[in-house]
Amino acid sequence: MANFCKPYVFLPYILYNIIYEAIRGIVSQKKRKKILINVWYKLRKVRNQLMSCCVCSVLFASCNILSSLTAWNKQSRHSGDSATPFSASEMNLWLLLTFAALLECGCQKRGVYSCPDLCSCSFPPSGAEVVCSQSSLVHFPVDGLPPNTTKLSIQSTNLSSIAASHLSVVPLLDNLQLYHNNLTNLSAELLSFIPHLKTLDLTGNRLVHLPPNIFSHALLHSLVLKNNQFEEADVAWFPFNSSLASLDLSGNRLSSVPAALFQRLPGLTNLDLSFNNLQELHEDHLKDLCELETLNLMGNKLTVLKPATFTHNLKLSHLFLQENRLQELPATLLHGLQHLELLMLNQNQLRHLPPGLLDEKKDPFLIIMSLNPWECDEDMEYLWRWITTHPQNVLFLEDVTCSSPEALKNQQVASLTSSQLGLKNI
Repeated sequence: MANFCKPYVFLPYILYNIIYEAIRGIVSQKKRKKILINVWYKLRKVRNQLMSCCVCSVLFASCNILSSLTAWNKQSRHSGDSATPFSASEMNLWLLLTFAALLECGCQKRGVYSCPDLCSCSFPPSGAEVVCSQSSLVHFPVDGLPPNTTKLSIQSTNLSSIAASHLSVVPLLDNLQLYHNNLTNLSAELLSFIPHLKTLDLTGNRLVHLPPNIFSHALLHSLVLKNNQFEEADVAWFPFNSSLASLDLSGNRLSSVPAALFQRLPGLTNLDLSFNNLQELHEDHLKDLCELETLNLMGNKLTVLKPATFTHNLKLSHLFLQENRLQELPATLLHGLQHLELLMLNQNQLRHLPPGLLDEKKDPFLIIMSLNPWECDEDMEYLWRWITTHPQNVLFLEDVTCSSPEALKNQQVASLTSSQLGLKNI
């Protein structure tokens, strides 16, 4: 990848004065002016080459200046100019300056404007951002990482290991994305040298276990452990009163999550447990998540929910319960959830909704409940009345259809009449 050095805006001025002082006593005033004009333009060329960090060009431009001074030196000797010829020590002065510039440029390659092989880099004012997405990358790209890197993304590579020492070269890191690699284990000290880390994404690796206290060394706000192979979530991963606001454990093999884990995450606002093997949630499971706003339980094996499951989650605004095996819901399940804006109940095994379940819901509340085996009999009265009164609150209303009885199969619930439901009084 291309390497960039820090622009040396004042380099021509500095070297110009050095050369001026070097030749002031050994060159006549008339020739001194001519030499310095020529040197000035060539110094500007060197400066421009340093800005693009093209070492060969720097050397070429520098040698041009040296050649000019050498030619003048030989001419002075041949013509018998009264001015003292340029001595060997003074000729070496420019060589020294040239090599110093080259050395500095080489150092800058490893500095704040450098970039590792197989990666691309950008340099916004907030700090360097590095993306490495080549499948040929198998080792952590330590060499060339800018020390002021704040965002590092290593994605879709064959990286199989990462150590705390690797991350020690980027102490200002606040966003680390390591998704779709081949990581199988991580060190407990992995985050020890990046205390400013706020976001960690480990999606799509092959992680089965994590060591205790692994997330205790940084004040994480967002943690993504999606699509790994976890069969259990360990309470010891997190410190007490963790600063974590968002946790994504979706796409794993979790059959349960200990309530004690949530006790350590009191500030959690977003929890994603979708596509696991969860079969039940105890009533006090989520009681410590008083700040929770979004809860995703989609794609699990839940068959029933207890009446007080969400009693303590009064800030809940988005609740995803679709693609489970729910057969019925308690009438008081949603009581107190005044901020609920979206409820997903589609693709379950629901036949009826209990009276009162949706009574407290007002705009901008939306619900999706399609692809359930709705039984359109007299027990459907509550849902039927609610749908016909609040059609604007039901997304995909046309897909809320009867599964039984056979005479009403596939008919839209909203289109039913009271007599079709067997209701005697409206």
